[in-house]
Amino acid sequence: MKKANNMIRTLIIDDEIRARETIQAMLEIYCRDDVKVIGHAKNVRTGLEAILELQPDLVLLDIKMPDGSGFDLLARCGKINFKVVFITAFEEYAIQAFRFSAIDYILKPIEPEELKGAIQKVKALSQNRQMNTMDVQFEAFLSNMHNSKMEDKKLVLKTTENIYVISIQEIISLTSDRNYTRFTFAERHPIIVSKTLKDFEVMLESFGFMRIHRSHIINLKAIERFEKSDGGYAIMKGGSRVEVSHRKREELLNYFELL
Repeated sequence: MKKANNMIRTLIIDDEIRARETIQAMLEIYCRDDVKVIGHAKNVRTGLEAILELQPDLVLLDIKMPDGSGFDLLARCGKINFKVVFITAFEEYAIQAFRFSAIDYILKPIEPEELKGAIQKVKALSQNRQMNTMDVQFEAFLSNMHNSKMEDKKLVLKTTENIYVISIQEIISLTSDRNYTRFTFAERHPIIVSKTLKDFEVMLESFGFMRIHRSHIINLKAIERFEKSDGGYAIMKGGSRVEVSHRKREELLNYFELL
């Protein structure tokens, strides 16, 4: 058993007592070496009081509560100096906002593996002594929730050194490098993050991005021309040449036909 001072001091906020008890029981079974539950709260008011009194490392936060939402609670906290994992039954449109803002969430009904995965992410951040980025992520989340247009969407990219809030329209292309993804822009230096290209393919596919190669995703609005030599290259704003696979060539040409 690990010493208590190495444990993630966790507060559970949910309006249903059975949900709070279930979450605690799951933590005790699946995360007992990493988490110490220090308290429960049932709504925004008691949640805020518990946060101020207990100073948790992590808050497992329900979204819909009788006296407001989990977002209302965070807005009233001022500086968010703890990590947050949302517990949500929200529909896909809101899940998309979570993903764009790099905010961790667990879907109801809670699956043990999802809970364990969220705790492991929090543990890794704590061990690496990375700064808590919830303020930045929460602001981006609220922006994404209220804006549906591509040009208004914000993507949070986290590296070991920085947190970047990027407008989607700034992205020219994404390139895979094993378990990392390199973002290329027209007017800023590239950013490399420790997520796979597949993670971003799912996230960006409905915003005018296309995977044109197993190693490349491009912003279709940033194409300047298609070069047919050597199988095909997409020539992007800024002059970069991105290889098009034989399998994706026809799909890309069909896109040009529809313009």
